[in-house]
Amino acid sequence: MTGAGDGIGRGVARRFAAEGARVLVAELNPETGERVAGELAEEFGADARFFPTDVTDRDQVEAMVAFCADLWGSVDVLVNNAWGAGTVGRVENKTDEQLARGFAMGYYGPFWAMRAAFPHMKRQGWGRVINMCSLNGVNAHMGTLEYNSAKEALRTLTRTAAREWAPTGVVVNAICPGAKSAAFHRMAAEHPEIEAAADRANPMGRLGDPETDIAPVAVFLASEGARYLTGNTLFVDGGSHVNGVAWTPDLDGEQ
Repeated sequence: MTGAGDGIGRGVARRFAAEGARVLVAELNPETGERVAGELAEEFGADARFFPTDVTDRDQVEAMVAFCADLWGSVDVLVNNAWGAGTVGRVENKTDEQLARGFAMGYYGPFWAMRAAFPHMKRQGWGRVINMCSLNGVNAHMGTLEYNSAKEALRTLTRTAAREWAPTGVVVNAICPGAKSAAFHRMAAEHPEIEAAADRANPMGRLGDPETDIAPVAVFLASEGARYLTGNTLFVDGGSHVNGVAWTPDLDGEQ
């Protein structure tokens, strides 16, 4: 599971561990990665390991998958969650470098991981891929072009892989969560007005909790009960997707 050191990744990792899963905490930050792996072992008795992973580096992503297969003999579930590349700004002010980093983290990283994991899943005739996408892309939220674009590209990858891999027993689905992720908290720290506005805009009056609202859906998608569900996007967002969210941040003062 990539990006498991904080936010939604940590919440999903904790829920998987509570269900008895072995969890590979693939995380760029060694401090948070080690801490989460320790939490899973201590609180749930889980077989949890930390593996340092920069998902923008193909060699590291492939090494992550190989480590999992060597350690446990299989790769059963892949959760692509890592993100940390975004900035808030207008389309015309985005740079090539910002877009390239966004796609490296949000699209190529998951692609490399899926490509590496698929032979293991195909060999055993069973596998689950869960890609964390975003309503930002679906609703084309202002200010986050690289994030929106990479996440929508990832949804296309999700559907294409689901179609091609359907005969193999490997199912591929996406979750668009409405939750206070690590990326959300970083953005809110720079733009404090965002958190209250996001809560007000949600039909349920709040953004979700990673562990109690988002993670149970990921656990279902990883289960035998999801064996006939593939190529779908599940909007786990308190209803935000139904009518869309009016998201109009003030970008006139961007630096």
